[in-house]
Amino acid sequence: MNWDDTTDATAPERLVGSVADREDQAVEAALRPKDLDEFIGQEKVREQLDLVLRAARARGATADHVLLSGAPGLGKTTLSMIIAAEMGAPIRITSGPAIQHAGDLAAILSSLQEGEVLFLDEIHRMSRPAEEMLYMAMEDFRVDVIVGKGPGATAIPLELPPFTLVGATTRAGLLPPPLRDRFGFTAHMEFYEPAELERVIHRSAHLLDVGIEAEGAAEIAGRSRGTPRIANRLLRRVRDYAQVKADGVITRDIAGAALAVYEVDARGLDRLDRAVLEALLKLFGGGPVGLSTLAVAVGEERETVEEVAEPFLVREGLLARTPRGRVATPAAWAHLGLTPPRATTGGNGQQDLFGA
Repeated sequence: MNWDDTTDATAPERLVGSVADREDQAVEAALRPKDLDEFIGQEKVREQLDLVLRAARARGATADHVLLSGAPGLGKTTLSMIIAAEMGAPIRITSGPAIQHAGDLAAILSSLQEGEVLFLDEIHRMSRPAEEMLYMAMEDFRVDVIVGKGPGATAIPLELPPFTLVGATTRAGLLPPPLRDRFGFTAHMEFYEPAELERVIHRSAHLLDVGIEAEGAAEIAGRSRGTPRIANRLLRRVRDYAQVKADGVITRDIAGAALAVYEVDARGLDRLDRAVLEALLKLFGGGPVGLSTLAVAVGEERETVEEVAEPFLVREGLLARTPRGRVATPAAWAHLGLTPPRATTGGNGQQDLFGA
């Protein structure tokens, strides 16, 4: 339903990963909503963006530059396409990592049509020279093209047609203030509630011609980590299971059995997530334990544990990052059906973290 096209060749392939793979991109192209009325979730963002676009159309002007931030898979690319459709304008799509030199950006900007929407994904990863060129382009619709080198270099001003830049980022804190300040509208995309994901799943099932019961949709939604992209990926895998093992209709039992095969549990944790929790609980008594030690115990790279597994575990309240190391919460013990060790009192008279 609502997703991004963000891809990362270095990201591990996970059924509950929020980065789009090739299969996701192919399916998402057919499932994307075409206007704001079709877009599910993000109510405040939709309402505010609708006002911005309506006002721009009434004035006969291009829309203000838009910055969309939030985790992958929540709908930033989809909204950029909707902005272009609502304004009746073409859209040009590129990404920050693809713009390594100011000349790369100048070539794109100089070929824009009046009113065109330029979608710049992962804008925080753009090179600094290109970023500085973008300041003037956004504010004055002009860029200075440097011709020559050294003392003989000359800056040739190049006028640009009015355009709308839609920037998307998963790490808004990395954007410098001068760039953030040039966006007329800024929105943060929130994770979805299960009820919203159920609507996403029902819509996608209809478009994919998949039979699904309300309880089946709820089962998938509850394991989707608040992310539409993951919900649709799980829907496709459950559809495969239902077609092979049942009559093709997705019920709660079918969804549960299918996701058990793919090792996605009731809270959306997969093999890696559970391995991190089990090592933390069974080997280290719930912590605290250092990240490097935990990664060795799991058999994964330190970066994989920190960047792939931990964010969701922290967001779910299953793991906490402390100055002394990683610590499991009571919810983690409960989720794995384990009993926390009895609290002990140290020599300084202080009880351990979960002491009564």
